[in-house]
Amino acid sequence: MVAVSLEQAYRLLNHGPTVLVSSAHGDQRNVMAAAWNMPLDFKPPKVAIVIDRNTYTRELILASGKFAINVPCAAQADLVVKVGSSSGRELLGKAPATKFAAFDLPTFAASKVPAPLIKGCVAWLECELIPEPHIQDTYDLYLAEVVAAWADERVFSDGRWHFDDHDALKTLHHVAGGFFFTPGKSIQAT
Repeated sequence: MVAVSLEQAYRLLNHGPTVLVSSAHGDQRNVMAAAWNMPLDFKPPKVAIVIDRNTYTRELILASGKFAINVPCAAQADLVVKVGSSSGRELLGKAPATKFAAFDLPTFAASKVPAPLIKGCVAWLECELIPEPHIQDTYDLYLAEVVAAWADERVFSDGRWHFDDHDALKTLHHVAGGFFFTPGKSIQAT
C-alpha cells in the first residue's frame, strides 16, 4: 500500500469521463472541459457538475438556465486539452470570436436546449439547470435535469458502453496535467 497526498486524494475517485460543457445565450456560445461530473438521480435523470465561478460557460448557463454535456472520445484528447486550456471570454470581440471557431469545432443543434452539441463525441446530454444558489456559490456545484440524451450506437447500446473494438471512441478520463486514461476491456460478472 502507498500513501496518497490529500491534495491528490480526488484522483482515487475521479474516474468518470471528462466532458465538454457547451452553453449558449442569445448569440453567445462557449464550451469548456470538465472532469468533475456525475449522475445524480434516475427519474427524472439528474447530473451534478463542477463549473468554476470564473468561466464564461458558467455565465452563459446562468443566463439561459440550460447547457449540454458532450462526452468526447480518445480521438479528441488534444481538442479537450485545447478547449480546457483556453478562455472563451478572452476571445470575445476578437477573431475568432468563439472557441468553436478557434478550434474548428463542428456542431449540430440540440433538440431541447440552445447549447450546441459537438460532433465526434460519443454521447450528449441536454440539461436544464436546477437552481441551487447556495451550492453553486459555495462549491461551484451545479445540478441539472437531463431532458434529452443521445449516444453513438457503435459504442453504446442495450444500456451499456461496449468499447472493445473501438479504441479511438473510448471515453477520456482525466487524471491531471493533460494525462488521461481510457476504459479497458469490459468484463461480465457471473
